[in-house]
Amino acid sequence: MLDAIEERLFADGLLTTTATGVRPTRRWQAALARATLHLIRAGQDGDDLRVPIAAALIEIYGDALDDEAVAHAIGIMLPVELAELARIGAPME
Repeated sequence: MLDAIEERLFADGLLTTTATGVRPTRRWQAALARATLHLIRAGQDGDDLRVPIAAALIEIYGDALDDEAVAHAIGIMLPVELAELARIGAPME
């Protein structure tokens, strides 16, 4: 059973379900790429995947989600992104 934040991530087109499980959408991947680029340009070192996930969520939702909802959404998106990185064979430290 999905909770309200998880339902919203699906409804807003950030997550989808495929035969292989829950996957990020192109819309989400684009937002994450923009957030990552912005953070790199700002001098962030990129050691914590939660930071660009948070930045992408804030880019998409702005003030529509409170801090608790953003933290919960990060908790949902982080394992999805880690699984995606493992699926494509990206090195994870």
